[in-house]
Amino acid sequence: MSSHPATQVKAMLVTLSPDGSTHLVSHHPPTQENPLGFHRLVGGSVEPGETHREAVIREVHEELGARIEDLTSLDVLESIFMVDGRQGHEIVLVHAGRLDPAPPQTGGRLTEIDGSVLPVVWRPVADADQPIPLYPLSSPISPRESGTAVVAVPEVTSWNG
Repeated sequence: MSSHPATQVKAMLVTLSPDGSTHLVSHHPPTQENPLGFHRLVGGSVEPGETHREAVIREVHEELGARIEDLTSLDVLESIFMVDGRQGHEIVLVHAGRLDPAPPQTGGRLTEIDGSVLPVVWRPVADADQPIPLYPLSSPISPRESGTAVVAVPEVTSWNG
């Protein structure tokens, strides 16, 4: 039997600000690998018997108390990473949608299933100079020259909320 942790299946959400220049992420505390902490798309684990769409809807409701409008599947990503010296491995089903209600521009929080509370922040889409890493690393968001976002779906579509 392997001593490696199991690969986890996650469902996460890309939600853009109304002007498309930022997207919502949770800010996690520092780790050995990331002394400033790290950002992560909102969402969580797909539970047994649950579809990825059901999971992202449930996770967003549990963590933020919000509903997702215009939910769209975007991409499937594989994320292999280190947290405090331990390797993690996730298959992430990424979705796009708008939140109702949307978290505030500052001071927003989400509550994890274990009761821990994390800040949520609006991260710039054009984040090349951002010192805090975003996970999963290959999130399907790319900045336009105007600073707003294009969310990559099979046919690249502008989504500005």
